[in-house]
Amino acid sequence: MSRHFLEIDDLTRDELMAVLHLAAAPAPPQVLAGKGAALVFEKPSLRTRNSTEMAVVQLGGHPVMIGAAEVGLGSRETPEDVIRTLAGYHAVVAARVFEHEKLERMAALDVVPVVNLLSDRAHPCQALADLLTIGEHFGRLTDLTVAFVGDGDNNVTRSLAFAVALAGSAMRVASPVGYALPDADVARAGALGGSVERFEHPEDAVKGADVVYTDVWASMGQEAEAGARREAFRGFTVTTELLERAGPQAIFLHCLPAHRGEEVSAEAIESPRSLVWRQAENRMHSVRGLFAWLLGAR
Repeated sequence: MSRHFLEIDDLTRDELMAVLHLAAAPAPPQVLAGKGAALVFEKPSLRTRNSTEMAVVQLGGHPVMIGAAEVGLGSRETPEDVIRTLAGYHAVVAARVFEHEKLERMAALDVVPVVNLLSDRAHPCQALADLLTIGEHFGRLTDLTVAFVGDGDNNVTRSLAFAVALAGSAMRVASPVGYALPDADVARAGALGGSVERFEHPEDAVKGADVVYTDVWASMGQEAEAGARREAFRGFTVTTELLERAGPQAIFLHCLPAHRGEEVSAEAIESPRSLVWRQAENRMHSVRGLFAWLLGAR
């Protein structure tokens, strides 16, 4: 059977640590030597495409980027037909899709490992990069507090909450009314051994936190809601003043792209506390570790 990675808790805690260990390895194992990796993109991306293509190259493989118009996932061809076709050419298939269900349908056939590069429900590869960045900075992943300020009911927040729980740390989420992390996700994180607290005021969530994290208020596909969301999230901008409330040890993270003046001030993202550029680079290292682990490196 193949191992798939559709959400962060498809890994156990020990497996998660093994992936992060491989991500930091100075000499990547050549598990893709002479093999291909199919990268299916229904949604465009700067970091995801570049980081994943380079990760495949560093593992000795050949990445093939497939755009939405080339495959018509779910319209021109079914997810099942797509994965069976690609499995004839490639050792792993990774996809950035709109509907999470498409990934589940591809993984259900179990012909090659399927990796979620982003879906409407989850963004687990981002969470891997987040943990790698946090661990590099603090020298550990346990007994830390990560405060997320912004939309609690989105893919980045959800995967981050599960990742923090698996790693053995605490999560706080500050969101406006109507945008909180859902009860089911709080319960799921709790079942993984973590604690999640929800707040309506950013100042309460970040107090004493080790990591302050935010994301855009309107994600790709939510452009029609941008105006309403800007109004709803008024007061949720991460500023240098808000970072000061976290304490002198706190770092700032953002999965990018950033809208300066909305979810984060220009001063905060450019401050010495900001590790967003290392975090972006770690997208490559973390997905390299993931692919290596899925393909048998231990």
